[in-house]
Order: sequence, then C-alpha cells, then structure tokens
Amino acid sequence: MDAVFDRRSVLLGCVAVALSGCAPEAADASEGQWANSPFRRISDAEWKRRLGDASWRVLRHEGTEQPFSSPLNDEHRRGVFVCKGCALPLFQSGWKYDSGTGWPSFFRVIEANIGTKTDRRIGIARIEYHCARCLGHQGHLFMDGPPPTGRRYCNNGLALRFQPA
Repeated sequence: MDAVFDRRSVLLGCVAVALSGCAPEAADASEGQWANSPFRRISDAEWKRRLGDASWRVLRHEGTEQPFSSPLNDEHRRGVFVCKGCALPLFQSGWKYDSGTGWPSFFRVIEANIGTKTDRRIGIARIEYHCARCLGHQGHLFMDGPPPTGRRYCNNGLALRFQPA
C-alpha cells in the first residue's frame, strides 16, 4: 500500500508541476511607470477606511466576492470600469460580456494598467491580475473567453467602479 501511495504522490506532483507551466504569463506593468505611485505607500488601515470591509478584503487581501452578487454584472451603459482603489481605467464597457460565471467579465483590458503574477492558492497555477498603480487585486485571467482575444478577465465587482461616458 505504501508503494501505491508513493507512486500516486509522485504522479500528482508531476501533474501539478506540469500544470504550473501552462498558464500564460503577461508582462507585469506594475513595475513600470507606476512603481513609485503614492497609492503604494498607503497603509493597510487607511485602505480599509477608504474602501470599507468588503472591497478592502478583495483589493488588498486577494479575496473574492460571491458570484452573482455584483450590481456591475447588470451594468450595460457606455463608459469605463476603473480600479476602485485608485480610479485607474482598466476596461472599456464595450469589452464586457456575460460569461455566465457570476462575475463581471471582459475579453480585453488596458494592458499598461495591470500587472500579473502566478497564483497557486487553490493548488493550480492561475494568472492573477491587479491594478498596476495601487496593486489592488482585481481577479484572474482565463483563456476561455470569446473572440477576438479568447481571454476572460474575471473581475471582482467590489474591486471596480463604473464611470459612465
């Protein structure tokens, strides 16, 4: 029985290593023009005061809101979705689509305004993306979106604010 368990552990470990190399990496804009942003010097306590508990948990501690809970799921006006932490524009409204997942989803992002990192918190590698200026967690990037990009930026509504055109 120990030999079977050992083989299974080795196989599962190989699968995990193989999967960790499958996630596409994007350029990390967070170390570019925004590296000296004053938003990066705000204390955690000040962020909590500014954002409130729910948005603070998502933006500053990589939390996730409940699916289908965001009023932004039903936002269909023309405008721009900005980071709730620092108002940096992230998505044009025309890039939003209904992914059926329960979170606001977009097939394109303003590339210069996000940074990325590999997130393995659930045991598999995913691409986490965040606001490049304040480093606020937005969501995860998946490669199952619609044309023309095939990308799904799955965003927490609590991390965004909508500005109508």
